[in-house]
Amino acid sequence: MTRFILTVTCDRARGIVAAISGFLAEHGCNITDSSQFDDVRTGKFFTRVSFDSEEGVGLDALTAGFQDIGARFDMQFAFHDEATRMKVIIMVSRFGHCLNDLLYRWRIGALPIDIVAVISNHMDYQKVVVNHDIPFHCIPVTKQNKPQAEARIMDVVEETGAELIVLARYMQVLSDAMCSRMSGRIINIHHSFLPSFKGANPYKQAYERGVKLIGATSHYVTEDLDEGPIIEQDIVRVTHAQSPADYVSLGRDVESQVLARAIHAHIHRRVFLNENKTIIFPASPGSFASERMG
Repeated sequence: MTRFILTVTCDRARGIVAAISGFLAEHGCNITDSSQFDDVRTGKFFTRVSFDSEEGVGLDALTAGFQDIGARFDMQFAFHDEATRMKVIIMVSRFGHCLNDLLYRWRIGALPIDIVAVISNHMDYQKVVVNHDIPFHCIPVTKQNKPQAEARIMDVVEETGAELIVLARYMQVLSDAMCSRMSGRIINIHHSFLPSFKGANPYKQAYERGVKLIGATSHYVTEDLDEGPIIEQDIVRVTHAQSPADYVSLGRDVESQVLARAIHAHIHRRVFLNENKTIIFPASPGSFASERMG
């Protein structure tokens, strides 16, 4: 028995859920989990349906058979095999906490992805990556070679068939062209101080201002720097007795957790773009994402 996921985005209309459930029943499928959201403000409808194909109907047959319903409601829809792992490229510079965390989660099976490459503009983590039997690509970036460097990055994306790029503290700004080409397929992590504490040493700035909460935000990358649709956020409380070094340590932990949860939601098709926001459907019972991934 194969388990599939159906994702649908379309304009609000009567009969969408009935059409989907009727189609699946007619094709010998049993729904195991379903989430939906009807946004009155944007006029959009979103749904994610998990189901078992109890009579062996395959992905191609489901996609072909659903075309009429998709056309009737002008849907953007896709069927996905839950057993197929998403191909992911991780990009990193010289802060390795998020990379190391993702490699650990991947190794123990808590983050079911296929890491097809790690790209960095420095050599710091080559040995770590290669020791995991993952291809490592060092692509230095300067003001003079930025277009050529991004072209090499996109070559790796094409060669590996990567469906998602994760910026695990990759400290280079991507061009508008690359952001547009990979729209909805690049996830970034940053400290939640932006835009309050921009520039160098944000944790030191926060310490000097006496903040009581620090945190992190994971979002999709767009042409507007650090302003893409937010996927996941979290915070940790700090006190006056802690040092800037404590802030940095706590910040690294929360950044790693937030990024992992954002990736987990994306690879399980639980994130839907809704203009400049996201719809995040809850994890299915028994999913790894039901834990805090801490």
